[in-house]
Amino acid sequence: MPQQVQQLEPSALWRHFQDLNAVPRASKKEAKAIAFMAEFGRKLGLETQVDATGNVIIRKPASPGMETRVGVVLQGHLDMVHQKNADTDFDFETQGIDMFVEGDWVKARGTTLGADNGIGVATAMAVLASTDIVHPAIEALFTVDEETGMTGAKGLEPGRLAGEVLLNLDSEDDEEITIGCAGGVDVTASCDFGSKSPAPGGQCFRLRVRGLRGGHSGMDIHLGRANANKLINRLLLGLSNDFGAEVALIDAGGLRNAIPREGLAEFVIEAGHVAQVEAFVNDQATVLRSEYASTDPDLEVVLERAALPAEVMDQGFQGKVLRAIAACPNGIFRLSPDVDDLVQTSNNVARVRAIEGRFQLSCLTRGSVDSEKMSLAGDIRSLFELIDARVELSGAYPGWKPQPDAPVVHLVSQVYEERFGQKAPILACHAGLECGILGKAYPDMQMISFGPNIRGAHSPDEKVQISSVQKFWGFFLEVLQRIPEKSMENE
Repeated sequence: MPQQVQQLEPSALWRHFQDLNAVPRASKKEAKAIAFMAEFGRKLGLETQVDATGNVIIRKPASPGMETRVGVVLQGHLDMVHQKNADTDFDFETQGIDMFVEGDWVKARGTTLGADNGIGVATAMAVLASTDIVHPAIEALFTVDEETGMTGAKGLEPGRLAGEVLLNLDSEDDEEITIGCAGGVDVTASCDFGSKSPAPGGQCFRLRVRGLRGGHSGMDIHLGRANANKLINRLLLGLSNDFGAEVALIDAGGLRNAIPREGLAEFVIEAGHVAQVEAFVNDQATVLRSEYASTDPDLEVVLERAALPAEVMDQGFQGKVLRAIAACPNGIFRLSPDVDDLVQTSNNVARVRAIEGRFQLSCLTRGSVDSEKMSLAGDIRSLFELIDARVELSGAYPGWKPQPDAPVVHLVSQVYEERFGQKAPILACHAGLECGILGKAYPDMQMISFGPNIRGAHSPDEKVQISSVQKFWGFFLEVLQRIPEKSMENE
């Protein structure tokens, strides 16, 4: 790891972030991270527990003089999104993240950085390991599988935690204090399809879309960035309609919580249409680059000849599935009528795969109004049931209802205004935070979320701002120091 990252301030936070980033921690594969965190707590001589789900809880008594203050839960998630550029040679299973400093930012070479939520986790670690930070009694809760199902938060048993206040350290903008978030549900459509031999004497092409910005499918969904699945499908539908293209495979997108950045497809056309197809794709590439010039300036559409496949899709199924994908909602579905500029409901068409007679499409539908979220997911289910796909709605989790009058909100707002000389920006976000789920098990616990500037989360462009981490750290420490003695519930 470059020495320059170790030398950043606050040194304790960055040192723990560096140590954490040496540990592979993909969602649902956090065994090494769980062991790392449990060993960390035990080496400090602190009470450390690992529950049946894999969540790690580390308890630290209050600093001298702070024993009668309200207990605080510091909460973050151990897992990170593993994404890399197609041309990056990197093994997430064995390698630590290759970080570097560029100006005021810490970045990773060709991969996600893991600042989401590694910075929050490192913040809690720095408090646990400190000998000079003034704090009330601390319960550090490190959950698992936040990014792909919030399994850790769902599995946390009532009664495990005693704190009255939870500080969620998983926000990504230092000018936002979050008191509410969207819920989500996974939508998966799948079916088998028939195949046939391609037209004799045909020419196979491989079509690639790449260079898209991608990003977080909640926090970035309002930015209008291109979705590789939708672009690939748009091109294939045009090729099918105009030139009778026979689709051999589609393999595009990736994780549900990431806007798809790249994808590929293969198709066969009659040899006599080769020049026309090449011209069509070139023309469409120009159109797409123009449409997405502001949001995805590096968009590329690449067409190259390939070996003729043994089979292509049955034409009846091909026509139905391409039209269904085209009709599937993607992006903002509805803005909040009550909160300015807040996305209320959205859908991310995250993954499309059609190969060897098997089709599957994966979406993540988000919404701060649960009934509307589930209605949109139901609409998508109905759409794919029309093509005889099996559709499953799974992994649903609730949103976090804002409580703007909670005492912890007033405290954090007061500290913010005193430190930064401006009104605290209290808002809700369209990302999924674990507070909504944790609130089900701990309905009387007050919760708030804040963090430093992280940009490009869930993509290889992810970066965290050094000066913002410093701003966040000072703000966070003052909040800890000013936790009141009496129960905040009775203030």
